[in-house]
Amino acid sequence: MKRATLVSPSTLNRISQAANEAWKRCDFQAAIEMMEGVSRRDPANSGLLLDLGRMYGQRYDYAAAERPDVAPAVLVLLAEIYERQRRSAAATSLVDRVLQADAASAPALLLRARLDRQAGKLEPAERLLRAFSASAEPALSASAKYELGNILDRQGRYDEAMAAFLEAKRLQQLPAVRPAAELKIMRARLRHLTTNATADVLQKWSASSEQLAPPHRLALLGGHPRSGTTLLEQVLDAHPEMISAEETEIFYNDAYGPLLRGQPDDTGMFDGLVTATPEQLRQSRSNYFRAMELSLGQPIAGRLLIDKNPSYTFLIPAFIRIVPEIKLLIALRDPRDVVLSCFMQNLPLNQVGAACLSLASTAEEYAALMGSWQTLKPQMCNPYLEVRYEDMVENLESVARKSLDFLGVAWDVKVLGFDEHARQKLVRSPTYADVTQPVYKRAVGRWHHYQKYLEPHLAKLEPFVKSFGYE
Repeated sequence: MKRATLVSPSTLNRISQAANEAWKRCDFQAAIEMMEGVSRRDPANSGLLLDLGRMYGQRYDYAAAERPDVAPAVLVLLAEIYERQRRSAAATSLVDRVLQADAASAPALLLRARLDRQAGKLEPAERLLRAFSASAEPALSASAKYELGNILDRQGRYDEAMAAFLEAKRLQQLPAVRPAAELKIMRARLRHLTTNATADVLQKWSASSEQLAPPHRLALLGGHPRSGTTLLEQVLDAHPEMISAEETEIFYNDAYGPLLRGQPDDTGMFDGLVTATPEQLRQSRSNYFRAMELSLGQPIAGRLLIDKNPSYTFLIPAFIRIVPEIKLLIALRDPRDVVLSCFMQNLPLNQVGAACLSLASTAEEYAALMGSWQTLKPQMCNPYLEVRYEDMVENLESVARKSLDFLGVAWDVKVLGFDEHARQKLVRSPTYADVTQPVYKRAVGRWHHYQKYLEPHLAKLEPFVKSFGYE
């Protein structure tokens, strides 16, 4: 029987919009009070409770989020926040509270298995996942298969692990149809941008920094996802003269996007950059750094901003056009390990995630992104540094010194304590748990364990293996 709604959809929509606007203005208390008010009028509305729990969690008001009448879905969400903050005991307590009320709760069982895996309790975690209900919604079932695959990989049961990953991919095929179609369109637009960004064009754009004063300290941390970008970002973010932003869409939405406003719908990405006036570019720069400060929750205050976003490697010409003083850090890793690692991750089903639903498409996406970098690299006059993941795990201090020297920042031993620094912040990357640990080497050369599965795709990766020195 359908529950009667105590708050009309129009009222709920109006209040939710007002609360979201207040949240964007960083008026968090006002947003929470609005949602509290409407929740009191409709206390059984689980959607409202979930939104309210998320707000409390994001503001770290855990006592309020843990009130006795809170919905189980909110408790699981809060437990996930605790887990990301490495507060494992608190997360486990909340999950067990949910499981006591509903022993078959799929979200709680999944999170409990992840907590067990992180604690090294692989066998209990596997048992939970093996018993996972086949009737669970596809997204949760896929997440359970990814978790199982990673547990089996840790145990050296590689064929079983691959079977779990392939089942997870099968469950994600249908919801990935739309982002996969969007990816094809975006790839064509990005190829046009890269092809037209010739050496003459990039040199002219790079030389325009005086027209766009005042200068800013900015470095793009790119490469390909799963190439060590998160590790390098956390190392740099531990330096007091730097601050990093983690895979936001701010550059595209607030800097590049406004340049296309008022242009015909079919305006190409390159064309929008060519026709931009100095006034428009200055406004884009202002938009970008202001939005970054709002996202970071603090002023940049003269620090060097690290914009870590591997997917933005495609947009290097746009960065040079809008922030011509930019420096580029490009993370490299054995392409075979990169492709395998991306395939093993439960990525959001956006365009990047949709590109990683098979080993073939993952290799194709790698070739597209890193092929773009290889095309642009000899055309640019902006300074860049390629940083190898394998070098980082072998001798972190050497790589850290070289990176800081390239960025023009003095050495600080704090960067070697990046794992402790990362424990003090919320890391959004899928590797959030890994970067709170000291550097480890177990992921180097992992592709050898899955060589027979990668074999049909190695020819596509071979040019990059040779070019980046991984023969």
